[in-house]
Parts: sequence; structure tokens; C-alpha cells
Amino acid sequence: MPETTTGADRPPRRRRGRISSIEVLCGILLIAILGQSQLQSVLDVPALRTGSTVFVAVCVQALPFLVLGVLISGAIAAFVPARVLRRVLPRRESASVPVAGFAGVALAGCECASVPVARRLIGQGAAPAAALTFLLAAPAVNPIVLVATAVAFPGEPGMVLARFLGSLATAMAMGWLWARWGKLEWIAERALRRLPEVQGGDRWKTFAETARADLVDAGGFLVLGALVSAAMGVLVPAHWFGVLGEQVVVGIVVMAVLAVVLSLCSEADAFVAASLAPVPLLPKLVFLVVGPAIDIKLFALQAGTFGRSFALRFAPATFVVAIGCAVAAGLLVLGGVR
Repeated sequence: MPETTTGADRPPRRRRGRISSIEVLCGILLIAILGQSQLQSVLDVPALRTGSTVFVAVCVQALPFLVLGVLISGAIAAFVPARVLRRVLPRRESASVPVAGFAGVALAGCECASVPVARRLIGQGAAPAAALTFLLAAPAVNPIVLVATAVAFPGEPGMVLARFLGSLATAMAMGWLWARWGKLEWIAERALRRLPEVQGGDRWKTFAETARADLVDAGGFLVLGALVSAAMGVLVPAHWFGVLGEQVVVGIVVMAVLAVVLSLCSEADAFVAASLAPVPLLPKLVFLVVGPAIDIKLFALQAGTFGRSFALRFAPATFVVAIGCAVAAGLLVLGGVR
């Protein structure tokens, strides 16, 4: 009798006509090589040369800080148990807010990593006000971000102090606001459940996976930000940026909204802000304080982690508080609008 084969025994058939991303990339590279002379003549335009210079400069300057940031973020996720942070926090909720804020100085992490860390803190019994303060402080006041800001603004040391004060004030203000008016029913029940700790050999796997995921996500937003910076420098007339200097309120609002839309990583946003040369320092400072506190990707992460009810209340309040703290820090440290 002839042998019968089941579907599981048959070798998988390769789908004909399906083109993968690798084949597309090879085709593009082949076309670029064969048409090199034609492409060179087409792309030899002063505006494109200027834009490409800005794009490469932003990426090259920001990439080392981005890599270092995601490595530290992965190390925190894998090797720093949430119970360690919970033990150092005071039991009184209002007193735990400043401790959690300054803990962000020592424990660097990008915005994407701070959300699950805050969720783990809540799951381990920490006060929500302290966890949310850490969520906002860790990606904004850690040494990597401050050093990156100093490198991006070499002639303006006051920007580092102003960013530190504005971001720390934002985190602590939101923590105290939650301690005063926040309600646990706004947080999804799944976010209040106790999470298991990472064990044994899984730590290195967690480290590698967290760092890889953060690098891929943040790297994509860095490229997007660099492209926007290059495009704005080439396509937007210079006198438009001059309006942002003359109309301070407009400049602050535009830069705050731009920070939310671009969703840049905090280790790289200073270089994008510095590339917008005609924009005054105060709107740039608002951009740097608002971005790590609330943007599109953070809103999505908060909604998915803590629930939509939480995100719809927390995100708008953070946006307003961040703008106010940034303006206050700018007026105090930078001496006004300049």
C-alpha cells in the first residue's frame, strides 16, 4: 500500500513570489551602486548637503549616550530588584516623593524602561506617588542625560542646571499631586498585582532583551528626530524661527507640542534641540523638560500598563506641570528669555 503522509510530515513549501525585506535592501543597494554617478548629480544640491550634515551630526553625537543609557536601563531591569528601592522609600507617602525623585539621579533609564520599573514598584507595595515620581525623574535627571545636555550646549552650562531643576520639580510636583488627589481606582487592577522577581540565569537574558528592545525603539526615534531637525533646518525659513524668539508664548507652546510629537529618547533630545539654532534657550528648555515627562509613546505605554483611565488624567496634568516647571527653572537659572 502506498504510504500516506500527513500535513505535519510534508516539508514546508516556500511561498513563491514573496519578497523579503533583505531582498528589497539588496535591490536598493544594487540600484544605488549601478546608478552612482546619476544619483550623485541629482543629490548634489546645497540644501541636501546641509540637511545630511545636520542629520549625521545629530546621530553621531547622540548615539554613544543612547547606547550607554539603554545598557544601564537593561542592567536596572535585570539586576536591581524593586524591593531594594522599596526598602529605601519612607512609609509616609508625601515623604517618599523627594526620595524617589533623587533616586532617579542614581538609577539612569530611558522613558520606556521607567514605566515597567514604576509598575514593578507598585506591584512590590511601594506608594504609587513614589513610583510615579521615579517614573518621571529617572529618564530626565540621571547623569547620562545631564552630560549629554552639557555636550550639546557647550557654551551654556546653565542649561544643565535648568533642565535638572525643571525635570526634578516636574517629577516631585506630580508625585505630590497624586499623593493629594490621586485614587487607586484610576489605576488598572493588573498594575496593582504583585510581580515575580527575575531569578538566576534569567537575569542576563532580561538584560540583553531589555537593552536590545530599548535600543531598537529609541534608535528609531533618534533617526526620526534627526530627520526632522535636518528637514526643519533646510525647509523652514529662518525668519519663522525668529518668530519663536519674538513671540515667547508661541515658542514655548510650539516646542512643548513638538516634544510630545517627536517622542525622542532623553539621551538624545538635547542634540536635536541644540540643532535648532534660531530658537531661544527658554523654548528649548521646555522641549527638554516636557519630552521625557510625556510624549506619544509614553502615553501609549502608560495607558497599556496602568490603564486608559490613569493615562487620560496623568498625561495632560504632566504636560501642564512640565511646562510650568520648565519656564520657572528657565527664568530662575537662565535669567529670562534668551
